[in-house]
Amino acid sequence: MKTLVQQLSQYAAYHRDKRNIATHFVGIPLIVFAVTVLLSRPAFEVAGLALSPAVVVAILTCLYYLKLDLRYGLVMSLLFAFSVYASAAVAAASTLVWLSAGLGLFVLGWIIQFIGHYYERRKPAFVDDLIGLAIGPLFVLAELGFLLGLRKEVEQAIIHNVGPTLIRTAADDLPAVR
Repeated sequence: MKTLVQQLSQYAAYHRDKRNIATHFVGIPLIVFAVTVLLSRPAFEVAGLALSPAVVVAILTCLYYLKLDLRYGLVMSLLFAFSVYASAAVAAASTLVWLSAGLGLFVLGWIIQFIGHYYERRKPAFVDDLIGLAIGPLFVLAELGFLLGLRKEVEQAIIHNVGPTLIRTAADDLPAVR
């Protein structure tokens, strides 16, 4: 299994433009919430607790995050728990509300993601490796931490592996003058 730094570095290689990273702060949470909404039906009661596909996927995903890194895994577990809890409320609404919210947020999230990748001028990471779908939310949390001055050792390792973030301009597309 790849380490935390290896997984984040592989994902970060597709995300070096700061505008793309900024879109991920909105797009990925929308997509994650949309998926938990859509997976919140059907729900079954097991030992007095509601169990849905969203709960199962969240538990498996969080176990993976915990195996990669305890600190990130705990924060991701809290975020996923909140998402699953809020999603259950949406799923309890009418089928029209449940599907409209789930599908609408999912499409909106991906539109925002693709705008970011337009700036990046690179396809999304999951196109080459499906694990990118699971690493995306963790990447957003890590980037938020980096902005707050946390986990500098992880940030430096990623920068060492894939280089710094930047903002590309139209001039970056012009051929070099000799």
